[in-house]
Amino acid sequence: MKLILAIVNDEDGNKVINELSKNGFSVTKLATTGGFLKAGNITMIIGTEDEKVQEVIDIIRAKSQRRTQITASPMPMSASASFTPYPIEVQIGGATIFVLDVDRFEKV
Repeated sequence: MKLILAIVNDEDGNKVINELSKNGFSVTKLATTGGFLKAGNITMIIGTEDEKVQEVIDIIRAKSQRRTQITASPMPMSASASFTPYPIEVQIGGATIFVLDVDRFEKV
């Protein structure tokens, strides 16, 4: 048995969850916030059999879109009060996926 932690952008979260559910996977959804952009994410917890891990990853990959966003540059720690942020282009979306071994699983 494996435990999959998948972090996706808020915009993609419901599409991923709907597709996983449609394919028989149970998903626990947590609202999380990313560090750099302070943007909303959804962290999904999915328990599945070893042989179904790739199917889960394929669904997440298909429903999570990478895209470009313009944001203000972060203020350096040593910046003075006159620091002027400038626009930078960053990639958002996609997914970060962790697959962990499960030593024991019980449903009570």
